[in-house]
Amino acid sequence: MCGIAGFSLFNHQEGNEASLHAMHQAIVHRGPDASGSYLDDYVGLCHRRLSILDLSEAGNQPMYSADNNLVIVFNGEIYNFLELRAELEQQGFTFKSHTDTEVILALYAQEGVKCLDKLNGMFAFALWDKSKQELFIARDRLGKKPLYYFSDNGRFAFGSEIKAILALQDIPREIRLDAVHDFFTYQYVPDPKSIFKHIHKLPPAHYLVLNKDGFSIKEYWDLSFKNITRENEATNNQKLKALLEKVTKQRMISDVPLGAFLSGGVDSSGVVAMMAEASDKPVKTCTIGFDNKEFNEAEFAREIAEKYHTEHHEFTVNQNVAEQLEHIASFFDEPFADPSLVPTFFVSELARKAVTVALAGDGGDEMFAGYEKYTTDDIENKLRNKFPESVRKLIFPRLAKIVGALPGLIGRKGKSLLSSLSHDPAMGFFITNSMMTDDMWSKLVKPEVAAALSGYHPSQYTLDMYNKADGPDHLSKILYTDIKTYMTGDILVKVDRMSMANSLEVRAPILDYQVAEFAATLPSSQKYRDGEKKYLLKEVFKPFIPDSLLYRKKMGFSTPLDEWFRGELKALSESRLLQRDKGLSDVFNTTVINSVWQEHQSRTKDHGIVLWSMLMYQMWYDRYAVIQERTS
Repeated sequence: MCGIAGFSLFNHQEGNEASLHAMHQAIVHRGPDASGSYLDDYVGLCHRRLSILDLSEAGNQPMYSADNNLVIVFNGEIYNFLELRAELEQQGFTFKSHTDTEVILALYAQEGVKCLDKLNGMFAFALWDKSKQELFIARDRLGKKPLYYFSDNGRFAFGSEIKAILALQDIPREIRLDAVHDFFTYQYVPDPKSIFKHIHKLPPAHYLVLNKDGFSIKEYWDLSFKNITRENEATNNQKLKALLEKVTKQRMISDVPLGAFLSGGVDSSGVVAMMAEASDKPVKTCTIGFDNKEFNEAEFAREIAEKYHTEHHEFTVNQNVAEQLEHIASFFDEPFADPSLVPTFFVSELARKAVTVALAGDGGDEMFAGYEKYTTDDIENKLRNKFPESVRKLIFPRLAKIVGALPGLIGRKGKSLLSSLSHDPAMGFFITNSMMTDDMWSKLVKPEVAAALSGYHPSQYTLDMYNKADGPDHLSKILYTDIKTYMTGDILVKVDRMSMANSLEVRAPILDYQVAEFAATLPSSQKYRDGEKKYLLKEVFKPFIPDSLLYRKKMGFSTPLDEWFRGELKALSESRLLQRDKGLSDVFNTTVINSVWQEHQSRTKDHGIVLWSMLMYQMWYDRYAVIQERTS
């Protein structure tokens, strides 16, 4: 696991060794073990290394092909590199190291961009072909590893994190207003946008080719739900179990200490169980709990740890969030407001004390329909079918306003339900999962910002993905949508930043693309059945996990936001939300911000989610956006 960055000198001649040094210093947390750079007349590349495989200097990067024509900087792991290496050796290739990086070089030398079809892993890499004078940049199928690029007037740069790009001189930091609206709706900025106008994300399963004439981006893989298997449930159970055992074992290859995140949920418990079955020594497990019992899953994790005799480590978050929130938030170079970033940071920090690599259960909810929102969506669609469209569109919006005036959770949920029912299933799915309603946005946003965004609405991102999905039913379409949006833009970003903040590599067996492809062939009834989420996955894990844990209500990595803003985060939030004259106040009316704050403090309404998004935006702005004003 590493960090990469670089720039092109084709049409912009500013860039030297000092520039590369500044770039890799900005992401030193991603790779504290070694660094290196490459510079010629056309490109500059740099690398930070977190040593996982072949700890010798032979594994350092940039790495060169045998004929010295190819240069690569690589972030990630290729899980099938041993099989690929064996095939390449049979064809006459020789290797100097025991790394997967060298395998990518050899495979590219043989197959060019088609090498991506054979790579199974999490990766983002940049490969410079000297003879072609061409830079090839690629990102893994599901987007586990990040890649940002900057493009403006012929100038081009890239990095694992935006901060590496911002380390270069004179990078404009103009904020995209549509991305701001997206952020407050989703709690993240969806790809291919970033919060900055001239910086973009390379989407998952895409590659970029750059030469003197410019660059092009192409998709090399997509997930299809149209080929539904005709195998019976028992056969699918056996196939899924064998596949999960295989991909888990692949992810246990490491030359450094390895363990697992254990939340006490179905997915992480299943991964730990399979690790224990495949290991001849106790698995190291790490759990985060809260002193608020409503949000604490540590006791469930402890039950799995005891069952599999793991070497268990546990940490409780005891009202110390405000002290570290500035530090934690600094690892996000654009606004990001999934509150589970807090426990994810702490569990990564805890794990890094014992291991360098941790396996996690990410992906199970999106692949096999595990979120509570799928139940909500199912209920909504059943209700939607009971009413004529005319009733839904005319009466429900009026009822939503009345119910929305009620205080507390009932009013908020009731309004969301009625608003959702007034639309078709796709738009209803967007409304149910929006973190800020249109009413709240309209109430907060300044008139000039609303005017600048006239004609734009963040729902288009969700609807585009929903309409692109080729699944045979609504559940397939929303699973595809979540995999392409929420999982990529939120879950995987959170895990990458918080783990790499602690120089920890996280591997997710359920996120193997073969598991994703297999899950996509399953009929929806084997994922969601009569209200039971993750049906087949639970059947696979049934021999490993007690029913008391397997079928308990999902908690996830939840946090007590509402109470934090009335206690632990109150002073910090008052200073950031009510006493800043730039940032949030450029977008929102300060009088309305204060009104929302007072409503929350008086317990008239709970605005924890909205306040958290505003706090994360302001903290990001204070660290990353105002520099432009100081230097321009």
